Amino acid sequence: MGYLNPLSTSSLPGPLDLSSAELRDLVERALAEDLGQGDLTTSVTVPPERLACGTFRSKQGLVVAGLPVAAMVFQVLRPPAEWIPTLEDGTEVRPGTELSRACGPAATLLAGERVALNFLQHLSGVATYARRLKEELAGTRAEFLDTRKTTPGLRTLQKYAVRLGGGQNHRLRLDDGILIKNNHLKLTGGIRAAVTNAQRQRPAGYHIEVEVTNLAQLEEALECGADGVLLDNMTPDEVRQCVERATGRIRLEVSGGIDATNIRAYAETGVDYISVGALTHSAPAVDINFRIDPA
Repeated sequence: MGYLNPLSTSSLPGPLDLSSAELRDLVERALAEDLGQGDLTTSVTVPPERLACGTFRSKQGLVVAGLPVAAMVFQVLRPPAEWIPTLEDGTEVRPGTELSRACGPAATLLAGERVALNFLQHLSGVATYARRLKEELAGTRAEFLDTRKTTPGLRTLQKYAVRLGGGQNHRLRLDDGILIKNNHLKLTGGIRAAVTNAQRQRPAGYHIEVEVTNLAQLEEALECGADGVLLDNMTPDEVRQCVERATGRIRLEVSGGIDATNIRAYAETGVDYISVGALTHSAPAVDINFRIDPA
């Protein structure tokens, strides 16, 4: 069973959780957005019969993520280019490392380079930031999680990149767990009422987590039998007090304003999980280039 419920994804990287058809649809929409009626510059400068090979290469240290997506870009375009893999997603590389190559019609390589790079640079940025967080937590018991603060349409890819970097996934969708937050509490009459309702109606096997902002709310969550508590927007000192009060009776997660600069301080409080929205909404893109040479 996962952290919140049976549908939660494990910390293992695993395969890209998109079918070939879903991935193709995503890539086709990205290409349509970029190409419009076609690559005008290439059509008026490059002979259609020209063949070439392009190489993706890291310009900084990074964790690679998104190679299957980039490969699909060149498979979708017509005529297609051949994808020649050099390494696998999840590999940590140094600057100057060849990531993969694509060979075929020069017009295809030119048409797909920007879309492929956009996916690779963004997803590798997420994976690289996740790896940094993992390193910050070395020697502590805490695990870090992503959130639903993702780019619309890219959630599955971004959460895949988090796993590649060493993080765990929180809920993928709203049907993937019961997390009672502040707005739920205001609409249901408080923690006791919300947790009691959830306990009575939850599907079998689903855990109930409730968001709290102070020690009094934590006590109420403990008394009414919540399975987990989300400590929201607390300082490390406040979190430490909650950990001492809970005495291991309940799983504790912390969230709110956490990034690579302060995650260690939260981990050292003894909390179980740390949710980091910055993983997917603020991870900087990494520097990868694509150089094309005539075949």
